[in-house]
Amino acid sequence: MSGSDSGGLMSSAGLVRYFDAEDKNTIRIDPRTIVATGVMFGLLMLVLNAMIV
Repeated sequence: MSGSDSGGLMSSAGLVRYFDAEDKNTIRIDPRTIVATGVMFGLLMLVLNAMIV
């Protein structure tokens, strides 16, 4: 068992470090902005649906 299954955690450690690193050139969006945009979009859809029916 130790021959074929060893190294699983070590091989994924590089991916964790890769995805954990933050780049200074990325676009940063506040999570509240995402939620507010979703709520506004939902309200817009409700209003448009009410106008059609």
